[in-house]
Amino acid sequence: MPQAPSPRTAALDTRQLDLPLFGEPDLLPSPTSPLTSSPSSPSSPASPHHPAARDDRPPAAPRIPPPTTLPDGSRLRHLVLGQRVLPYRLKRSARRTIGFVIDSTGLTVTSPRWVTLTDIETAISDKQQWIINKLTEWQGRAERRALPDIDWVDGAEFPYLGKTIRVAVSSTSGSLRFDESTGLLELGLPAGIDAQQVKDRVQGWLQSEAKRIFGPRLDLYAQKLGVRYVSFGLSSAATRWGSCTSEGKIRLNWRLIHFPLSIIDYVVAHELAHLREMNHSARFWDTVASIFPEFREARHTLKNHPPELLPAL
Repeated sequence: MPQAPSPRTAALDTRQLDLPLFGEPDLLPSPTSPLTSSPSSPSSPASPHHPAARDDRPPAAPRIPPPTTLPDGSRLRHLVLGQRVLPYRLKRSARRTIGFVIDSTGLTVTSPRWVTLTDIETAISDKQQWIINKLTEWQGRAERRALPDIDWVDGAEFPYLGKTIRVAVSSTSGSLRFDESTGLLELGLPAGIDAQQVKDRVQGWLQSEAKRIFGPRLDLYAQKLGVRYVSFGLSSAATRWGSCTSEGKIRLNWRLIHFPLSIIDYVVAHELAHLREMNHSARFWDTVASIFPEFREARHTLKNHPPELLPAL
C-alpha cells in the first residue's frame, strides 16, 4: 500500500497548475495587517549619553495577537520571524500539499487537515525570504498605482489588443459598432446616460470580444500541439491569467483582451501545454516553446505588468 506523504514532503510541495498574474503565487500585505516589525518600547530619544543607548538587554519578544476566525471560516494567525510578526490566513482543506497564495489581503496558507500547525509554520519559516520579497514587491506595485479611474463618458479611452481605443456614447446607426481603422467604439446609447451604464456596455463588449478572439487561438495552438481541450470559458480571477484542469477544462481571464495578441497567444500556449505536462518543469517550458518560441518575452511582460494599470472594470 502506498504510504501517505509526510508533513515535510507536503510542506515543500507548492507547485501550481495555473498562470498567476505575476508569474508565481504572490502576496499583498493588507494595509490593516502588514508585515510588521515588533513595536519598540517607549523611551526618550537615544543619545550616547542616554541610558537607552547603552541598553544591552535583548529586545522584548513581539506580542502575538490571538488567532481569530474570519467570515470565510479561515483563521487569522500570526508568526514571529526574527523581530517581525507575519500575519497569515490559514485554511484547512482536503488538498494533499501546503500551498502559499497571495491576494489583496495578504498571505494565505492552505493546508491538508492532517498537517500540524508546527509543520505549517516550519514551512512558512523555510520560505520566509521568498514571502518577504514577494510582500515587498507587492507593496511597491501598490505604491505605483498610477492610473486614475476612467471617467466613463463620451471620449473615454482604454486599451484593446494593445492599442488605445476611444468611446463614443451615441452612434449614427443607433447600435454598438467598432471601427478598427479609427479605433472608435460607438456604444449606441442615448444621450444623458450615466457613467455606470457606459462602463457596463464597454465591459460587455470587451468580454464578448474576448470570447470571440480567444476561442480560435485555442483551436489554432491545440492543433499545433496535437492536444484536445474539453471546454473553454472566461474568468474574472483576481490572481491568475489562466488555468487548466487535468480533465482539459481551460479558463482564460477576459482582461487579457487589453493586451496585444502575442500576449494572449502566450497564455493560450501555456494552458494547452498543461495537457501534456501538468507541472511547471523544464519539459513543460519546452512544450510551450515548441508552439510559441517567443514565450519568454511575453512572460516577462505579464510578470511586470501590475493589474492596477489595467482599467478598473
